[in-house]
Amino acid sequence: MVKEEIILKRLKELSELIKKHNYNYHTLDKPEITDKEFDKLVKENDTLEKKYPSLILKNSPNKNYGSKIKDNFKKIKHDSQMYSLANAFDNNDIKEFIKRSVKFLNLDNDDDFQYICEPKIDGLSLNLVYKDGNLVSAGTRGDGFVGEDVTENILNIKNIPSNLKKDFPDFIEIRGEVFLNKSDFEKLNSKLENKSKFANPRNAAAGSLRQLDISISHSRPLKFIPHGIGKCSYNFDKIENYYDQLNSWNIAPNNLSKKCQSVEEIIKFYNEIDQKRSGIDYDIDGLVVKINSFKLQQRLGYVGKNPRWAVAIKFSAEKANTIIKSVDYQVGRTGAITPVARLQPVNLGGVIISNASLHNFDEIYKKNINVLDLVEVERAGDVIPYVTRLVKKNSKLNTKIKPPRNCPICKSNVLKEKDEAILRCSNTYGCSSQKIGRIIHFVSKKSLNIDGFGEKQVKQLFNLKYIKKVEDIFNLEKYKSEIVNLDGWGELSFSNLINSINNAKKISLDKFIYSLGIRFIGEVNAEILANEFKDLDVLISSSSNISMLENIDGLGPKAISSIINFFSEEINKETVKNLKNHLTILFIENKKIHNFFSNKHLVFTGTLAELSRDEAKYLAKTKGAKILSSISKKTDFLIAGEKAGSKIDKATQLGVKILNEKEFLKKINL
Repeated sequence: MVKEEIILKRLKELSELIKKHNYNYHTLDKPEITDKEFDKLVKENDTLEKKYPSLILKNSPNKNYGSKIKDNFKKIKHDSQMYSLANAFDNNDIKEFIKRSVKFLNLDNDDDFQYICEPKIDGLSLNLVYKDGNLVSAGTRGDGFVGEDVTENILNIKNIPSNLKKDFPDFIEIRGEVFLNKSDFEKLNSKLENKSKFANPRNAAAGSLRQLDISISHSRPLKFIPHGIGKCSYNFDKIENYYDQLNSWNIAPNNLSKKCQSVEEIIKFYNEIDQKRSGIDYDIDGLVVKINSFKLQQRLGYVGKNPRWAVAIKFSAEKANTIIKSVDYQVGRTGAITPVARLQPVNLGGVIISNASLHNFDEIYKKNINVLDLVEVERAGDVIPYVTRLVKKNSKLNTKIKPPRNCPICKSNVLKEKDEAILRCSNTYGCSSQKIGRIIHFVSKKSLNIDGFGEKQVKQLFNLKYIKKVEDIFNLEKYKSEIVNLDGWGELSFSNLINSINNAKKISLDKFIYSLGIRFIGEVNAEILANEFKDLDVLISSSSNISMLENIDGLGPKAISSIINFFSEEINKETVKNLKNHLTILFIENKKIHNFFSNKHLVFTGTLAELSRDEAKYLAKTKGAKILSSISKKTDFLIAGEKAGSKIDKATQLGVKILNEKEFLKKINL
């Protein structure tokens, strides 16, 4: 009997300990013990429960849903992509945004434009799906295509109804932001110990929403404000009409939004909100400007991951003065050597800053800054802090900060390319810092998106030689016995990592191309290449064909040169070959509306009357066409406007069908 009492007491202790450390890990994202120590507690509890089943507690950790890890969130695919906004930082950026829109739509001016302007809430993006008026799912943004299913977690948020009462479409994606009011954030933080407090309301909101123990999410006073729409079975005319409908469903949009008619009105409203922001009971970091008309939005479309019809004007950056203690150098995955100032720590917008970028040596000399100088540091939004100007020289130090002659990591020669201010390490494939950079890029969110595999873990496993190149991440299981015994690791975290790696083995072609880290091949160019070649082997075999690459619309000379150089290196060919053995690489074609121009090769020439050439190209692409820059036997149609020039003659000579603008618009079903 005494023994059972001792066992029962220990089970209660273990239950409390496991509950506490689960809370620290999942809710606060601040674990107090290592995974290995946590695993020991769980293992002891499991052993006792198996040996003494009659003593299992009602609140046993094995019955607690919240004891599960974040990786257990189900993935949810959005019916339409969730885009992110391009940033503007001053009045000129806004004028340029409107000027580009007018030019793209081939208008004389922006008289037809109305704008909906609203504060940009610093929260967590959420996509709500309603079918036949009933809420069926809620997902985080994720990578824009796939997020985490948090449907159960949001059920207690007051202005997210479980059903829409009247006049609802058959299907709609309602998009908005989940956040915590500043006052609620302060109350929440006041209940936590200093080391467990959240850094800011956004972190608190994200941590509160992403809980597998839904009771934690439900206990937090989360708020939701809608600001966008995804796929919908009903066509709204304007944003303001959509917002009126949201109000009728009790999903209230931002009450600070305003309709503006001109650049001057936008700038005036921006200044008003900037002055008010300290008094608004939730964090905002800018003003979102959206063209009101959905028809114009559709015409403007998207470029890469950003809509052409909206922009976020960031508020003035946070600034502070501090002293440069020292300068050292970072080497990135492309060999770029960046001077970094190590600062006397300073509070900047609620974040303690101790490092700031100095960009390059031309900037250092231009600003006349040195070690021990008092400088101004700026941080705008999520941008890395940087030194903006000299405040006061330290008269005792007259020496200059000198650029390194050799790579600070591998001691190889340093190069400065023509027309570049940046120094680069010449040891592209031998420099350990460049190797680490490529691996970090490969596993990052925009590439393979491997959860639990951040910069810290990559560096640790690289330095221990468990990973030497990107493909080595798929062979980590052979080092399991060594890794689980490392600081910060354990059976649980290692198992989570392997599961994440296995889940990432199916990847789209555009993401795979991006993951290779080829210079000048970002998300947009990777998508262009994927849509053009549709197969990795075809891309590789075509990578030395300069004329073919030059004929791809949207691909610039630097990108073309970089592709040729990358695939000419045997080490890169070997890496791609090895990765193909581990990954399933799929070309996922965007669903195009069937059209006369589907899979046809088009060339545009001359001046169009109703559309700009950019809009005509974009429109053709949405119908499945491929745009070429020059006439060849491969060309199916030449779309000719006024003052078409020599391309008409070449098209006639090659027997290419020539269409005028009216014929083009008729066939494209505009």
